[in-house]
Amino acid sequence: MPDPAADQPTDDLAEIATFGYERARDELVNVVKMLEQGGLDLDESLALWERGEALANRCEQHLAGARKRVEDALSRAEVDGDQQ
Repeated sequence: MPDPAADQPTDDLAEIATFGYERARDELVNVVKMLEQGGLDLDESLALWERGEALANRCEQHLAGARKRVEDALSRAEVDGDQQ
């Protein structure tokens, strides 16, 4: 019989991939607070840490996308300025 808990991390990661920047950041802050408070067993701590890593990666994806948009806009503005 399959263990439903075994699919949980994959489901969580798929869900995190849909998060906007603010939601991922806010949840990451909560994960860090929970880990800092302690009192969790090893498995719970590892699961939270893995979720935190996924949330941090999602934030980095958003920031990289934003950085590219800014760089592209600046490049277009520079080209437009050179043409005038």
